[in-house]
Amino acid sequence: MHAVEITRPGPPDVLKLCERARPSPRAGEILIHVQAAGVNRPDMLQRQGFYAPPPGAPDIPGLEVAGTVAALGAGVTRWREGERVCALVPGGGYAEYCLAHESNALPVPEGVTTREAAAIPETAFTVWSNVFERGALKAGETLLVHGGSSGIGVTAIGFAKLFGARVITTVGTPEKARRCLALGADVAINYKETDFVAATLAATEDKGVDVILDMVGGDYVARNYACAAVDGRIVQIAFLRGQKSELDLNALMRKRLTHTGSTLRPRSPAEKGLIADALRANVWPRLADGTWRPTIDSTFPLADAAAAHRRMESSSHFGKIVLDV
Repeated sequence: MHAVEITRPGPPDVLKLCERARPSPRAGEILIHVQAAGVNRPDMLQRQGFYAPPPGAPDIPGLEVAGTVAALGAGVTRWREGERVCALVPGGGYAEYCLAHESNALPVPEGVTTREAAAIPETAFTVWSNVFERGALKAGETLLVHGGSSGIGVTAIGFAKLFGARVITTVGTPEKARRCLALGADVAINYKETDFVAATLAATEDKGVDVILDMVGGDYVARNYACAAVDGRIVQIAFLRGQKSELDLNALMRKRLTHTGSTLRPRSPAEKGLIADALRANVWPRLADGTWRPTIDSTFPLADAAAAHRRMESSSHFGKIVLDV
């Protein structure tokens, strides 16, 4: 089968098309004939040598795919060959065939394109588990999303609005601010021009926000505490500005804040399966009736995976980048 491998740690050009043996599903797994694969920031970190695959995962990058079920492993009961699925995978997505645990796959509703389906799993699993499970966002509350134009950001905006929350987001350009507002965000703050703490407090009449989804870390942590409401929840999913921060714990105690976080890729198939079940119950009806759709920035052929990574590294994208396999 055709696949894209990382020939050595380095820039996008180290991604090369190669031939690999077609994998065979083990017990509980399905083999997916991949038609499209999503591109995510962890793929770039893996390419750079900073994010090794978990034990047993393929060295081929790619954490989400969409296509049809090509073969079933022993004991698989959820799927039949030929069914359209999308899936969260621990690796191996940049290839013509990819293995997924049967519980980590979801059906592709009629009317949803394969490209759209491939743009869903990684961000949907991440947003649901962090914003709604760990962050416990409720209708009527306010969510602050850092990086609203990213794949995670546009998904968080969409999900939060689906379930009745108010959304404030930070972005880096006026155009991205405009597009986030068009997507449903109530307030979009250009962090390069405005102090997001002051703007967030002004937008909430000094109450602060109930939940913050942060992928920045570093100096943003203390600033998040400053603009969080009493009993606010900060959920950390990445640290683009660094994993260390100097904090004044008085703010955390005084406001009774909860600062939590999680990673997704190393979690067990069973844990991811529970998230898949929650998505199927809560989000999939909105996907099926067209109430919500993923936002796709651009698509690239599998052979041009390096160009897709350059697009992501430019930070000029809005929404998801997808590979046509």
